[in-house]
Amino acid sequence: MLANLPYYISIVFALTTFATLLLFVNAIKNSSKEKTRKKANLIALGLIGWLIIHAIFSLLNVYNTNTYSFPPKIILLGILPTFLAILLLFITKKGKQFIASLPLKNLTYLNIVRVPVEVVLFWLFINKTIPELMTFEGRNFDILAGITAPIIAYLAFKKTSINRPLVLIWNFVCLGLLINIVLSALFSAPTPVQKFAFDQPNIAILYFPFSWLPTFIVPIVLLGHIISIKQLLNLKQQNNT
Repeated sequence: MLANLPYYISIVFALTTFATLLLFVNAIKNSSKEKTRKKANLIALGLIGWLIIHAIFSLLNVYNTNTYSFPPKIILLGILPTFLAILLLFITKKGKQFIASLPLKNLTYLNIVRVPVEVVLFWLFINKTIPELMTFEGRNFDILAGITAPIIAYLAFKKTSINRPLVLIWNFVCLGLLINIVLSALFSAPTPVQKFAFDQPNIAILYFPFSWLPTFIVPIVLLGHIISIKQLLNLKQQNNT
């Protein structure tokens, strides 16, 4: 763990991670398909197992030693597998059925977790473990996605019919905000691909519990956006036919 870091920062981040897990599992439990709902607890156990694996990796200093190896260990062991899992969901029959059954409203509310994430990132910057550019005082405006999530959810789903254009535009904008911070985090981490923030690099994500950000929270939020966009585009096609 990071030395001399106030304990409340790690606690708040850990609670945010578990909130992300609960919100995603709740979306599965509210699936339109009974088969998917029945698998919610099993999926939850799998995700908890994934969190435990990366907690162990972080606590054993797997990610923060020999950081200039290529590819970076956190990408190879943590980020790449999640992207492969997302890809499988979109190319397999069962995966397509799964993503088509998740409720848009729940996936929208999921983005609330981005508010405490951004607060934690600001605290980490104050404690010199990430660069300013990764905070809302720099060039990270991801907190806006978290703040607007409940507003969009209320406006878009308060009637029987979904305000499709509103939710679609919001998802594209928030996906852009997510990509922006992901690239900023990637290129400011002390790895062979580092491009900036050499005076105060992004070292926090290499330690527990903050390694859960790129290996769990970001992939879940990313998946939520991609699923939402796909469902909304499919809805448009259905309306046009």
